[in-house]
Amino acid sequence: MRTYLEISLDNIEHNFRLIRERAGSTAVMAVVKADAYGHGAAEVARLLEDCGADRFAVATADEAAELRAAGVTRPVMILGVSEPSRAPELAELRVIQTVGSLEYAEMLSSALAGGDRKLLIHFAADTGMSRLGFETGDADAERSADEIARAARLPHLEAEGIFTHFATSEIPGEPFQREQLERFTRLLGLLDARGVELPTVHMSNSGAIFNIPGARFNMVRPGIVLYGVSPDCDMLPCEGLLPAMSLRTRIVQIHEYTEPVSVSYGRHFRSDGSIRTGTVAIGYADGLHRALSGKIDMLVHGKRARQIGSICMDMSMIDLTDIPEAKVGDTVTVFGSDGEASIPVEEVAAAAGTIPYEIMCAPSPRVAKVWHCHGKIWESK
Repeated sequence: MRTYLEISLDNIEHNFRLIRERAGSTAVMAVVKADAYGHGAAEVARLLEDCGADRFAVATADEAAELRAAGVTRPVMILGVSEPSRAPELAELRVIQTVGSLEYAEMLSSALAGGDRKLLIHFAADTGMSRLGFETGDADAERSADEIARAARLPHLEAEGIFTHFATSEIPGEPFQREQLERFTRLLGLLDARGVELPTVHMSNSGAIFNIPGARFNMVRPGIVLYGVSPDCDMLPCEGLLPAMSLRTRIVQIHEYTEPVSVSYGRHFRSDGSIRTGTVAIGYADGLHRALSGKIDMLVHGKRARQIGSICMDMSMIDLTDIPEAKVGDTVTVFGSDGEASIPVEEVAAAAGTIPYEIMCAPSPRVAKVWHCHGKIWESK
């Protein structure tokens, strides 16, 4: 296998049980959008459904349909916006659609006219992300409560819940968290005064589950922590989590240069003298960002080999001078564990000046997946 993701479903199960214990009696909506952050949405959702996940969250209508096609039966919620024309399909699939405005609610209801099914919806409240949802500032809360009340009475919609999203949940003690919680609680009070009953209320994302116990309401939405990674490189690791993903490739050629050489496009790396280099079968078309050129190590036989020269579309080069046992065909770990050694995905993210989410979502479709679970191993087709 050229380049592949090795995914431990056992570790995801461990992380889920840890989160379930942390959440107590609160329901758990497992976030499996973006192909479960690169881990394989169908495989992860089927596992977590068996483990007792109450619901699942995705980003798009296609992602929701994929879970239903994979046999997932628990409630599935779309966190993003779907084309109103897909409302009948979503109602048929019993998928929950996020609604962030009265206008959008009216469009969904109109698209369902003439049918006999209602579309389940959750209202999104914008308490500080400035991204999606009904506004909750001092000048907007009353109006938003009125609009939500109107939307909840539309004939072809079934309003089942309401939620919001923290902007800084991964930062322990950050003051804006309290402001968002207060805005959300105030909106809930305004809706209660209008007789709007929304039985499912959720606010806590991954960071909040560990940092803000007062924001759990009756459901939490773990995302990246399910996959064993903290929400931010600067956050203290969430105790007990086990990383589930390793990115691996192989050495396809080795060169022994006895004189100084330059390596790859632009000749940005030049050796000082003799050097032993390995060409590995991963490049930016596989999801290894070119911006990481010369900034990361890879593991070979449990030892660190620095990446040298510009990362190419399909290949990149590493320095094997201090790993004489390395040979063509050997496994190379870009991030993950190799024996006792490891390169955390957070390290790669920091080198790229980004967050672990982006690194885990980066591998392209040509990167195969290999899952491990309860002693069984299988590959993506």
